[in-house]
Amino acid sequence: MRHYLQFSDFTREEYEYLFKRTAIIKARLKAGELYQPLPGKVLGMIFEKSSTRTRVSFEAGMFQLGGHAMFMQSKDTQLGRGEPIEDVAQVMSRMVDIVMIRTFEQSIIERFADNSLVPVINGLTNEYHPCQIMADIFTYIEKFGSIEGKTVAWIGDSNNVSRTWLQAAKIFNFKLNLACPPGYDMVVLDGQTYGSEIFEIFRDPYLAARDADIVTTDVSVSMGFERETLQRKKDFLSYKVSEKVMLQAKANAVFMHCLPAHRGEEVDPEVIDGPQSIVWEEAENRMHTQKAVIEYLMLGRIDD
Repeated sequence: MRHYLQFSDFTREEYEYLFKRTAIIKARLKAGELYQPLPGKVLGMIFEKSSTRTRVSFEAGMFQLGGHAMFMQSKDTQLGRGEPIEDVAQVMSRMVDIVMIRTFEQSIIERFADNSLVPVINGLTNEYHPCQIMADIFTYIEKFGSIEGKTVAWIGDSNNVSRTWLQAAKIFNFKLNLACPPGYDMVVLDGQTYGSEIFEIFRDPYLAARDADIVTTDVSVSMGFERETLQRKKDFLSYKVSEKVMLQAKANAVFMHCLPAHRGEEVDPEVIDGPQSIVWEEAENRMHTQKAVIEYLMLGRIDD
């Protein structure tokens, strides 16, 4: 049994297989072909943090695979009354076939997985967001081919999404440039080392974006940091992805954002709604890549 708790849980070879499966599964759906390898199977979804894309993509994806998705918020369960996560895992994993959790600390999902009898997928934690970056990389590969040797410029807060980009950079051998204000530097949590050929910190977003293939960002006030809103907005004033920043990147560079976006704050409307933006394809591909992960964790490799 395998879990998907952070991006480094899969090897490059496994990702290459998963991207091939994603392309096949997506093509079948677009062609109107019914592909339902999981009839009668149940995906249990625990949400301790609210979401639009995570819920819709997993729920729609599991339905398309022939199964059922069960949505649960912690406030509607005994988790909201202090039931240990280990007990929830022991019970829930006897009633469903796979679990997705969107929660706070990474330790919560790890404790659940340690006590689960079924595969567990990370839908987001404070530390990592592997499903998002898998979708982002698939979106780039779908349009341009290999991401190896490319440069990704992250402008803004060094949060769970950028930390997952860093794990991906080591697996796929591309460069991550991080532009953030002092005091917001990346805290590496996975115990791995990342040399300058993989990861570099900049204070100037224009330098970080120079010759980049992808320019990407996220909101400056992530969930859980609302008390720091005023200070963060002040600190990140100079770290907005504007048309001038995009001009530093390659002519064919694309803009990505995990959404939701705050136009005029971390990105200008002219960028996110402009011709270089692929945020909507990126958002759609969450569903397709997650279907491939669900299929892989439940059925193993499919040869067709």
